[in-house]
Amino acid sequence: MKTLLILRHAKSSWKHPELTDHDRPLNKRGKRDAPRMGKLLRVQGLVPDLIISSTAKRARSTAKTVARKSGYKEEVELTPAFYLASPREYISVLRTLSDDYGRVMVVGHNPGMEELVEKLTGEPKIMTTAALAQVLLSIDQWNQLGEETAGELVHLWRPRELT
Repeated sequence: MKTLLILRHAKSSWKHPELTDHDRPLNKRGKRDAPRMGKLLRVQGLVPDLIISSTAKRARSTAKTVARKSGYKEEVELTPAFYLASPREYISVLRTLSDDYGRVMVVGHNPGMEELVEKLTGEPKIMTTAALAQVLLSIDQWNQLGEETAGELVHLWRPRELT
């Protein structure tokens, strides 16, 4: 069994209209929520073996903050394939991973995050900014992952629901 953690980037700022969508930073709420999700991973015993993020500034910032606060010790891997990706792009990248990774976190954007959760679990869920889904996959090797893979949504955390 493999575990996939699906994290939508934290809330981004629209203060600077001159910035491209790819270059938008986190806003105040995003800077508050990302560390909370990292601490949640640490407390729940869900520190990933690997974190892969979209290259967009808001996703990179979220991933690096979550990594630091969770106790993740490796570098966050960045891939342009996750910028505004569909489930197919996430699955394509995940299929190439070493089987040494038992728990992997992907950090990206909606609607792809919601679509990925639904594709893998059959459960439509709203992924607010900084929402984190824990999905247990019925595979032993990452190259077995496909759009038809049956996964179980173990938990979905949203920042505003945390105490």
